[in-house]
Amino acid sequence: MSPTNSRYRRTACTGLALALPLAALAACGGGSGGDTSAAAGSGKGTISVWAHQGQKSEDTALQNAVKSFNSSQSKIKVELKLIPGNDYTKTITATDASKLPDVMEFDGPTMANFVYNKKLAAIDDYVSAKTLSNATSASKAQGEIDGKHYGLGMYDSGLGVYGNKKLLDAAGVKYPTGLSDDWTAAQFTAALKALKAKDSDGKVLDLQENSGLANEWGTYGFAPIVWSAGGSLLKDGKAEGALDAPAVVSAMKTFQSWKTYTDPNTDGNAFAKGRVALSWVGHWMYPAYSKALGSDLVVLPLPDFGNGPKTGQGSWSWGIGAGSKNGKAAGTFLDALLNDTNVTAMTTANGAPPATRTALAQSELYKQGGPLQLFADQLAKPCGDSDITKSCVAVTRPVTAGYPTVTAKFSDALNSIYGGADPKGALSKAARAIDQDFSDNAGYKIQ
Repeated sequence: MSPTNSRYRRTACTGLALALPLAALAACGGGSGGDTSAAAGSGKGTISVWAHQGQKSEDTALQNAVKSFNSSQSKIKVELKLIPGNDYTKTITATDASKLPDVMEFDGPTMANFVYNKKLAAIDDYVSAKTLSNATSASKAQGEIDGKHYGLGMYDSGLGVYGNKKLLDAAGVKYPTGLSDDWTAAQFTAALKALKAKDSDGKVLDLQENSGLANEWGTYGFAPIVWSAGGSLLKDGKAEGALDAPAVVSAMKTFQSWKTYTDPNTDGNAFAKGRVALSWVGHWMYPAYSKALGSDLVVLPLPDFGNGPKTGQGSWSWGIGAGSKNGKAAGTFLDALLNDTNVTAMTTANGAPPATRTALAQSELYKQGGPLQLFADQLAKPCGDSDITKSCVAVTRPVTAGYPTVTAKFSDALNSIYGGADPKGALSKAARAIDQDFSDNAGYKIQ
């Protein structure tokens, strides 16, 4: 279930968990749960840090943060190791906990699996109270299990619908200005019909189909439809009755109906080249879209299927290896890594929303009145992964060691539905498979 498009693989690493490593996680199993604490240590000496190799600009920002930390004091020396992004999660999965670094980066949805397999320690005793309180609520939701924090991010992610104002106006389509006047699903479909009437080939929507749907993009990009319909990927540890609820089945029928309006986007430029008026994608496409459309670019929330508009959230995070003998020093480094200077440098490099309150408030893109304020507004209304009410917006993908199974089965179902399969049958099949896997693994309970 790996993304097949290289452009997606590069850009998505700033906002999503890559799908192939998640598949590898599904096979690792074997964990019996149980919390593991890192040893405090002296707070001095050399600590090892692992991170994924991302875009060159991201790598440079991280390398500069390490250099700055090392030169700012003499008690702790950080040794940074960059591992290719496509191999990163598989490397952690295959490495014994005792051989893992003091500090390591990880994709948000993989966290619970690493905790379950005793590879991550809670960070609460080692990072400062200031660092924890400065993390955005959405970022903390992704990194929390049973009241303990295992990870914090430098940046977050979000979804929206980018619109071409010129094409929307030409078709007489009125569009939302923010979360308060969001399109309903029916209004979104009506907009597609109106746009189609003015379009030569009738293809007016981009769903990043070129990235494939039977992978993490399928889950990240379109689980918001499930949540907005009042359903869930998991509810109280079960998928049946939540993933295949009647309202979700109805919403997926609507999603299926959009295929006739969708450009397959084989060149990755359907929206940037003006072939379509709407693009359903994340924050990471803003730089390219802004450059292509200028003042004609508008940023809209995803449509509301009845339970309020929803978006995915979550991205790469930082934590402390459960086998670390120097948790104090690891925490000191994380405090520095998550300061405004480093977070701002990283989010300037990759365009993502900052995952700290102070950096987010100062961001030229995401601050009040900024061009991507919508994404900040969404993240300011976090749901966590279980209490998905009408009033919250940013939903965390299920925080469970069984997430690899959840995303594999859901994205396969989504892909089948998009291809014409019966939504109720596909969703029920996925729900049964998820529940069987959870039953076989005692619910992936972390003791």
